[in-house]
Amino acid sequence: MSDPTVPGLVAWGERHQVALYLAALAVGGAAGLLVPTIAGPAEAALAPVLALLLYATFLGVPFVQLTAALRDVRFLTTVLLVNFVLVPLVVWPLSRLVAHDQALLVGVLLVMLTPCIDYVLVFTGLAGGARTRLLAATPLLMLVQIILLPVLLRLLAGPEAVAGLALEPFVHAFLTFIVVPLLAAALTRAAAAWVPWVDRVAGAVESAMVPLMVATLALAVASQIGAVSGLLGSLLLVVPVFVVFAAVMLAVGIVAGRLVRLDVPATRAVALSGVTRNSLVVLPLALALPAGFEMAPLAVVTQTLVELLLLVVCVRLLPRLVPAARGPR
Repeated sequence: MSDPTVPGLVAWGERHQVALYLAALAVGGAAGLLVPTIAGPAEAALAPVLALLLYATFLGVPFVQLTAALRDVRFLTTVLLVNFVLVPLVVWPLSRLVAHDQALLVGVLLVMLTPCIDYVLVFTGLAGGARTRLLAATPLLMLVQIILLPVLLRLLAGPEAVAGLALEPFVHAFLTFIVVPLLAAALTRAAAAWVPWVDRVAGAVESAMVPLMVATLALAVASQIGAVSGLLGSLLLVVPVFVVFAAVMLAVGIVAGRLVRLDVPATRAVALSGVTRNSLVVLPLALALPAGFEMAPLAVVTQTLVELLLLVVCVRLLPRLVPAARGPR
């Protein structure tokens, strides 16, 4: 017999998710600062927990709609234009604020020029956005950023900025955070139609979205805040860059969605895709850069911490900026 308190706890978590996410950021930050040795284990746990979170997210994806989402040329084109035409236009003037420091500049450009392909799907779902359509766009987003990142880095930071770039982190992240969880979710849903206990397990995992997000946020902050705090003075300069970028891209994404007459969920998805960056993927790239670029990975980590806080705010703010009552234009 199932415990009647479980659905109540799930509903409570969903009602208070923003407060829980802010608490997770605070707890992760405190743990990382008070117990510096926790950074290693937290970083090791982050990837599997994030993969499990995305598995839970994909369990809620109606896979029969993915084919239709791939045919949504207007949405796919808008996401690509926002991320690879408008984002560089916003990044260029903002990055001039740190252009005096080559390592900081490279770190800022690495993370700001690459759109997220993993937890943006989770936040899009939480904000009532078109998660399935954005999922369909992830292979294109990944492919185009692999091709364009060296070109854009060379244009905005010089040829030395692309010397240490490698393809492997992109491929590894795409397989770990998209392909494997997506296939596992599809197989689970197929099996659930025939095996009742699989359906129950899938329902339990899907209902654990909020706790999994809390764990992901806490682990991300705990694993990285120690490295950032040690050089906080030097990194303070990049914080306003990341905050202004997020604010501008949120507005740009909303305007772009309205100009091309996307519906409300699609407009929210475009806005969050423009805001959310691929920090978990580009961090290995930054760490692999040659000597002299030690500040680059710390700039990427700083962006992660700033972005997580801003995304929690966006989950609450975006439905007000793009209200459902507006409907398709």
